Amino acid sequence: MLKHFTEKNLRRRSRGYCKRCHKWRFPADTALGLEETAGYSPRVQEMAALLASKMPVEEASTVLEHLTGVQMPRSTLDREAKRQGQRARELRRKLDEQAGLVPPHSVQPELVLEPYQMIIQLDAWNIRERQDWGRTRSLRGQGKEPERWHWVYTGTCFRLDHRGKTQGGRPVISQRGFAATREGMDGLREQLHGEAMRRGLGQAAGALVIGDGAVWIWRLADDRFPEARQRLDFYHAVQHVAAVGRALFGEDQDKLKNWLRPLVQQLKNQSSLKVVRRLEEILAGMPQGAAAQAVEKEVHYFQEHQDRMDYRAGRRSGEPIGSGAVESTCRQAQCRFKRPGQYWSQEGDEALLCLETFWRNRRWHLLFPHNRHLDLSKN
Repeated sequence: MLKHFTEKNLRRRSRGYCKRCHKWRFPADTALGLEETAGYSPRVQEMAALLASKMPVEEASTVLEHLTGVQMPRSTLDREAKRQGQRARELRRKLDEQAGLVPPHSVQPELVLEPYQMIIQLDAWNIRERQDWGRTRSLRGQGKEPERWHWVYTGTCFRLDHRGKTQGGRPVISQRGFAATREGMDGLREQLHGEAMRRGLGQAAGALVIGDGAVWIWRLADDRFPEARQRLDFYHAVQHVAAVGRALFGEDQDKLKNWLRPLVQQLKNQSSLKVVRRLEEILAGMPQGAAAQAVEKEVHYFQEHQDRMDYRAGRRSGEPIGSGAVESTCRQAQCRFKRPGQYWSQEGDEALLCLETFWRNRRWHLLFPHNRHLDLSKN
């Protein structure tokens, strides 16, 4: 009878040991929304997901053991992070569906001193995936170039009154939402709209979409944010003005700067219409040739986006005229996904992107509710 009271059997009874799968099972995991057969406590499952989303898995395994003493092999940590990532994708889908079903005016508006504007910014960056790995030579023999790089569509949204400056004058945004996906424009459309609704789009007095000249940005804005104003990123517009200058002056940097400076100031502080007319006059006086074709291309670009270049009005209203917020978001994501030697599958990178957005959107507790009220400072 004494064998039933040994320390080993007591641990098995209190924690639950599955003889079939030879893993410890935690009774609380089901209530917490975690995997019963994961074999690790809720806290360890959370640490695996968070560390894998922030650093390469091999490095995460070492950091986890150093900080906690928990030994989790690289393959196990990778598998656990993917499991949590798939669970996060399913939860994200449900949250986005809920945000799309709730009528905007059925939510009690937040009491604010004055109406606010919602700012929405979009961009994209490349990620490298292992498609057709080991078949490069055979594909090229068939005349097909293997695809390695793929677009990650990214967006951010925030209220204009959440934008300010530090004491040193550096622009900051106190609260904003994030969306990043490898599921194409359709995936970003639903995710960013859901995030914008959760951030108060339904109660906003207006919305502004900012992006570079990519066609997909304005198509998505027309589809999901049809009532929003649209603005071309000011710094991309300057690059296109500079392209005209390079066609005119070639490598003469002094002439280029002297010609470019007043046009940039006019574009920013006066009217974009004057700049477009100036470029049209330059094109009309140029002889046929490669330089004229380059200038004509840029003139068409500005004519297409002329209604999106209200920079003077934007500055007077305190609105951003550039898409720096989403560009910094893309760069931060690239620090994790574009390290040397990093290759991904679409399933793997989407799972980690989903975990990262849950963390950055401060909804981590929806994935791991066991730490909703945890205060590590009191540990």
